[in-house]
Amino acid sequence: MSSFWSAWIIVLTLGTLVGCWILLRWCLTNFAGVPEGEPMDHEFDGIQELNNPLPKWWSTFFLVTIIWGFGYLALYPGLGNFQGLLGWKSSNQDVTSLEDSKMQNATSKEAGFAVQYDREVAAADERFGPIFAKYASQDIATLAQDKDALKIGQRLFLQNCSQCHGSDAKGTTGFPNLTDKDWLYGGTPADIEHSLLYGRTAKGMIAWETMVGGEQGVKEVAAYVLSLNPERADKVDADLAAAGKDKFAMCAACHGANGEGSDEMGIALGAPRLNDGIWLYGGSERAVQESIRNGRAGVMPAWKHILGEDKIRVVSAYVYSLSQDK
Repeated sequence: MSSFWSAWIIVLTLGTLVGCWILLRWCLTNFAGVPEGEPMDHEFDGIQELNNPLPKWWSTFFLVTIIWGFGYLALYPGLGNFQGLLGWKSSNQDVTSLEDSKMQNATSKEAGFAVQYDREVAAADERFGPIFAKYASQDIATLAQDKDALKIGQRLFLQNCSQCHGSDAKGTTGFPNLTDKDWLYGGTPADIEHSLLYGRTAKGMIAWETMVGGEQGVKEVAAYVLSLNPERADKVDADLAAAGKDKFAMCAACHGANGEGSDEMGIALGAPRLNDGIWLYGGSERAVQESIRNGRAGVMPAWKHILGEDKIRVVSAYVYSLSQDK
């Protein structure tokens, strides 16, 4: 905040409190010229007005709130850039990255600030750290059978992963379903944990429109890809699919000659099977054409430095359990 706006807020805030005090003093001043409790020169319907002051309890509490307001603003941040005498703040502000958060955390400690959020995180780590450490000592397959661990893993998943994969983990366009057995980068416990720890950045499916012969080539290859799925084969233009078969040879290196995928290549590049009816970006004719025309490149961030390895072990167990036969 600039010095001008900081000064503006300070003047406006303190001016308001001073104004409240002046208003209270004005209301407590006897301007009637009649002693308090004595009748006034005003009568209506047989009722005579008395010169009664404001109730003591009301004016006292009003004064207390004004004093409390000055005290609060002196101790805690709220007056422009003034940080308060206690050095307290709710959290580090304007954090733009994990590195920035760590840097501000260290800076706040050096400056002696009591950052409430950091203190609560530290207290939670001290309380729950041993629990996560105990779970981290177990392998994921075993942990996936522990009901208490799965409840914790579910909560962590809902807090950190559901924004992309959905609260039911069934995903949506561009974000994979985690409850089936179709995995781009492998569905073993080790593969899942690796994905969570280090993230996944697809090597990227490039845009193929030019290589396959323009828009017509895109339609032909899309038709052939859709024909690989037995449930869609009879709904595809046979002539387009036949023309796209030879061009699909350029795609076979990653997706397999018949769209069956390649375990080694698929996991390395994130290249999915094309003959099972499971589509990350949609399986409609239009969606498949869009993938071929402009390419696809998905990214999942690394969570190692956000959640930590112990918590990731529990989340991995939960995710692994979702795709296992109950």
